Amino acid sequence: FVYLKDLVRLLVVPLNQGRPYYRSYLIVGANDRLRNGMANLKGSVFAFADPYSNTGYLAPRFRIREMGGDPATFFRKTFFTWSHRKVVEAVVGGFADGGAVDSFVWESLAKLKPELTGATRIIERSAEYGFPPFVAHRSVPDPEFARMQNVLLEMAKDPAGKSLLSRLNLDGFVVGDRHMYDEVERMMRAFGEQ
Repeated sequence: FVYLKDLVRLLVVPLNQGRPYYRSYLIVGANDRLRNGMANLKGSVFAFADPYSNTGYLAPRFRIREMGGDPATFFRKTFFTWSHRKVVEAVVGGFADGGAVDSFVWESLAKLKPELTGATRIIERSAEYGFPPFVAHRSVPDPEFARMQNVLLEMAKDPAGKSLLSRLNLDGFVVGDRHMYDEVERMMRAFGEQ
């Protein structure tokens, strides 16, 4: 949303556990008792989700900057897995010492594949960020935008909609506000990405 904000309109924001927010989880293997925070990962191999991910790339790099480090040299080696689930799998498989993953994905996996998340340990939780929203292109006419928004906002009241939301591990949707993404925009500006 922040990358495309001039091209899109905020349609709705998903609710997970009753809230329109999520976090970045810093994870290591469950048996790794030496690492208890980002500082302990200096010089390690680290898995990022993808270069457009807030929780899987931007937030952990910003955390390193906050600590006074340089994200380009902090880790011995980094790589992209191209999905949050694969970050978890990379840590579990020993391909990475640590990784950054979307809390929603990690918690959804904990319900679906507890053996996978059970093989990891969360060592840091970031501040909350606005949950990745549903957006519509700016060219969508207002009446169509309102209809799409209404369908999503009313989804939890419909039996089929409620069933789909349950499968997606979501509670429903709210209208949301652009300012929910101010912190992400601030972090992007720190890296000259906005």
